[in-house]
Amino acid sequence: MKQESDKRNTAAYQPLATRMRPQSLQEYSGQAHLLAEGKPLRRAILQGVLHSMILWGPPGTGKTTLAELMAAKANAHFERLSAISSGVKDIRRLVDEAKAMRANENRATILFVDEVHRFNKAQQDVFLPFVEDGTFILIGATTENPSFELNSALLSRARVYVLKRLDEAVLLEIIEAALSNKERGLGQLAIEFPLPLRRILVTAADGDARQALNLLEIVADMAQAKEDKLLVTEALLAEVLQVSLRRFDKNGEAFYDQISALHKAVRGSSPDAALYWLCRMFDGGCDPRYLARRVIRMACEDIGLADPRALQLALNAADVYERLGSPEGELAIAEAVIYLATTSKSNAVYTAFGAAMRAAQQSGSLEVPLHLRNAPTKLMKELGYAKHYRYAHDEVNAYAAGENYFPEKLKDHAYYQPTARGLETKIAERLNYLRELDKKAGSA
Repeated sequence: MKQESDKRNTAAYQPLATRMRPQSLQEYSGQAHLLAEGKPLRRAILQGVLHSMILWGPPGTGKTTLAELMAAKANAHFERLSAISSGVKDIRRLVDEAKAMRANENRATILFVDEVHRFNKAQQDVFLPFVEDGTFILIGATTENPSFELNSALLSRARVYVLKRLDEAVLLEIIEAALSNKERGLGQLAIEFPLPLRRILVTAADGDARQALNLLEIVADMAQAKEDKLLVTEALLAEVLQVSLRRFDKNGEAFYDQISALHKAVRGSSPDAALYWLCRMFDGGCDPRYLARRVIRMACEDIGLADPRALQLALNAADVYERLGSPEGELAIAEAVIYLATTSKSNAVYTAFGAAMRAAQQSGSLEVPLHLRNAPTKLMKELGYAKHYRYAHDEVNAYAAGENYFPEKLKDHAYYQPTARGLETKIAERLNYLRELDKKAGSA
C-alpha cells in the first residue's frame, strides 16, 4: 500500500484508468457489434484504411481509445483536440501541421475531436474542406445524438458509429484485467475482491469503464491488509459507493430516451415497466415536477376521454408533490403512472385536436355563419346576426338535429372519432345516436 501511495507523489503517476487503456484491439473490450471478426470497421482498422467518422456513445465506452488504436494501426500521426477548450484558431494550426506532416513524412493525420458537438455549426464548417481534400481524417467523439448536434454537411462526410454502454460481463472483464495485470494494473497488490462485490461495483459504474476503474482504484487504496493480501469487504465497498454515481443529464440523449421509454410503457399498458423507468429517472436526479408535468401530458394524449379520471389523478399527483415534496410526494406520481398504465387508452382527443388545428391553419379566416353570431345590438340583429339560431335546450332531447355549427366550407367535417374503449364506448354510442337524428332532420 505504501509503495502505491508513494507512486501518487511522483510526477509520473497515472490513474489506473489511464494505465489500463487498451494498447491493441485484442485488449479492447466491448463494442462487438463494431469490432467482432469480420465486421467492416475491424477490417478497416486492421488494413490501416480509415475514413472520417463520428463515434457516438455514452461516457467511458472507449471512444478515445478506439481512435488511438486506429491511428497506431494505420501508422498515422495522431492529434487530439477538445471542443470544450479549443476554437477555430486551434483547428487552423492543426491543419497547417497536418499538411506539413503529409508533405515531409508522407504520413496521414488523424484529428480526434473530443466532445465535437460542443463546436457550433460555424466551427464545424471549418473542418469541411480539409476532410474533403484529405488533409486529415476526422474522428469526432460525442455523447449526444449527431443528428441534432452536428450539421448535415459534416455528417455527409463522416460515417457514424454507435458505441453501446458496456454491460456487466464486459466491465467484469475489465476489472479482472486490472486486478491481474502486474505491469500496468493492480496485480502486484494481490487484492482479494469477491465476485458478488465486484458486481456491486460494476452496477455503480453504470456502463462506464473509466468510472469502474476509478472506483476500483479507490477501493484498492482503502482496502485493509489481511496476511499477505488486501481484502475488499462489503463495508468498505458501501463506504466507497455511499454517494450515488449515476447522474441525470437533463440535456443529454439518455434523458429523452428514458422519458420516451416511460411514456411508451404507459401507452403500452405496462405498469411494471412504467414504474421501472419512473424510478430510474427519480434515482438519476430528474426533477419530480418535470415528471409530474409529463404524466399530465400522458393523461391527455394517451387516455383522454376513455377515462377522464386519469387527468384528474395526474393533476392531483402534481399537487400532492407540491404539498409534500420528496420523497413522500413521489409516491403520488408513481400512483398516477400505474393508474395511467392500467386504464383504458385512447388518443382520439389528441388526434382530433391535431386534425382540427391543421384545418384551422389551412382553411384561412372563414367567417362565422350568421346564425352562430352574437347579436347584442339592434344593428347586428338587422344584419341577420343570430337569425334562425336554434337554442338547443328548447329542442327535443336538448339537441337541435340537423343544425350546422361549422363555417359553410367545412360543413360536416368530423375530427373526433371515439374509440371502443372505456368511457369512449358510451360517447361513441351517444354521437352515433345524434348523427342519426341529423340524418333524419336532413331528409325531412
